[in-house]
Amino acid sequence: MLGQAIVKAAGGEVVGLTRADLDVTDPDAAREALAGATVINCAAYTDVDGAESNPEDAHAVNEEGARGVAQAAERVIYVSTDYVFDGAKHSPYVETDPTGPLQIYGQSKLAGERATAAANPNHLIVRSSWLFGPGGKNFVETMLTLGKQKDELRVVNDQRGCPTFSGHLAEALVGLAASDQRGILHLAAAGSCSWFEFAREILDRAGVNTPVKPCATKDFVRPARRPAYAVLGSVRSGPVLPAWQDGLDAYLGVPV
Repeated sequence: MLGQAIVKAAGGEVVGLTRADLDVTDPDAAREALAGATVINCAAYTDVDGAESNPEDAHAVNEEGARGVAQAAERVIYVSTDYVFDGAKHSPYVETDPTGPLQIYGQSKLAGERATAAANPNHLIVRSSWLFGPGGKNFVETMLTLGKQKDELRVVNDQRGCPTFSGHLAEALVGLAASDQRGILHLAAAGSCSWFEFAREILDRAGVNTPVKPCATKDFVRPARRPAYAVLGSVRSGPVLPAWQDGLDAYLGVPV
């Protein structure tokens, strides 16, 4: 999803390597393909629930793969996640806040951040939140599909984050790749909402009239724990993304 958006945002000025082109878990292949390059590392194991039963696979891509990419690159941007936090805070998480992932996925991404930083001093770790966009499975498409199939939807209202459109994030990442920023940067859509609020807005803007009812996380038992509060803020200077509602409009093709 994000890789495709970056290729589009860069206007042909980048080379997009698919999984078939490069297995990032092979350090020799990474070294051969990426030597001396500026790399935006979008390769990731993103199955949050699946990681609970496949921790080796998650760490192979998110940690060891990240290490190999960072070692090969001249400059590397590692795309990370709000799931490196435990969600216990009640104000936006900033770059200096302590981490504490609740699940294997978050642990593997945090390990990837640390592996990237250790392997390449010319690195930038960009944490984002609740990504959606064309080219991959995402919450927006799930809600639109279910909204047309069911008489009523129940969506959790006690998890809060920043739904971020991949196109907006991609444009910012392309700019950051040419910058000299290093360290950790939080970059997510402006504003925040719950999954319930997001679902209701999706259906409303798409003209789907299916009712959406709020429920609690405990009503949907899943293998991996989610942070209750995953809103990202920043204490650094950097790009500012549009509001999540603007990202949703851009994705749905709603005139602005």
